[in-house]
Amino acid sequence: MTLPGPFGTPSRLTAVVLAAAAVLAVALLGAGLAQTGTGELRIPAAGTTTLLRLLLLTGLAVHAGELAGTRIAGAEGPLPRRWSVPAALLAATASAALLLLLAAVSGLSLPVVYGIREGRLLLVTANAFTLAALCAASRRPALAALPLAVAIGAEALRAHPETPGFGVGTALTLVHLTAASLWCGTLLHVLRTLRLRAGGRQVLLRYARMAACVYGALAVTGTVSTLRRLPLDAVLATAYGRVLIVKLLLFAGASLMALAARSRLLTGGDAQPPARTELRVLGAVMVVSALLTVVPDPHRLAP
Repeated sequence: MTLPGPFGTPSRLTAVVLAAAAVLAVALLGAGLAQTGTGELRIPAAGTTTLLRLLLLTGLAVHAGELAGTRIAGAEGPLPRRWSVPAALLAATASAALLLLLAAVSGLSLPVVYGIREGRLLLVTANAFTLAALCAASRRPALAALPLAVAIGAEALRAHPETPGFGVGTALTLVHLTAASLWCGTLLHVLRTLRLRAGGRQVLLRYARMAACVYGALAVTGTVSTLRRLPLDAVLATAYGRVLIVKLLLFAGASLMALAARSRLLTGGDAQPPARTELRVLGAVMVVSALLTVVPDPHRLAP
């Protein structure tokens, strides 16, 4: 028995099942393991929150990447089936579930939760993704870029509750989240496109140029945000620092795969194998990034 679409063979099905199980384990258990021995307060419903944030980030990356990837692929050949509508609906559902979870954990009614900052931002995010799904299903799917930008802005504000408006940290998160979504999502769409086309060297070249800019923005904003948020003496003593180390190692692995793919592309070799590995590592980065949004904020430990 084989799966339709990108999975193909039973061995790949087994790999997908194992990967899904690993993702679920990291999402549900990761926060508790990272906080072992730190003395930090446990976050209520951390595992469920991590899983829902992962679904939100995945939906965002797939939709944003499809918008960018469609422009990169052009009209030179067939395009893969659009995933933007289910991706946006997945993110909208995850946002709504996070809103309900917030109400359950806080013991507040939904009308009261709507009145607090995080509740309002989650409501904006859910509505933005719903509107993005409607745009994606219309004759002008590119219009979804606007509600996706609103969703990213709301998520950047949520990540910095200590800042009343768009401060430096919020702006850095805005750029970082946009760049991360484009890197992962666009690579996914480009690889799906190449499966339908013979060759595809020009598509990969156009993607590589965009990815270089996205990578630069991601590296700069990530470095500055870390230096602003994480005291050096808290790197190993906090859950945030421990999870960040794992993320940096995975980011380094994805960078090496990206360099290998670019090298093969420039020398006329087959760049798709390292690019597929790069995508898998980026998937792991996304899982750890979702976990990073749930562990305690280390900036509160600073004197």
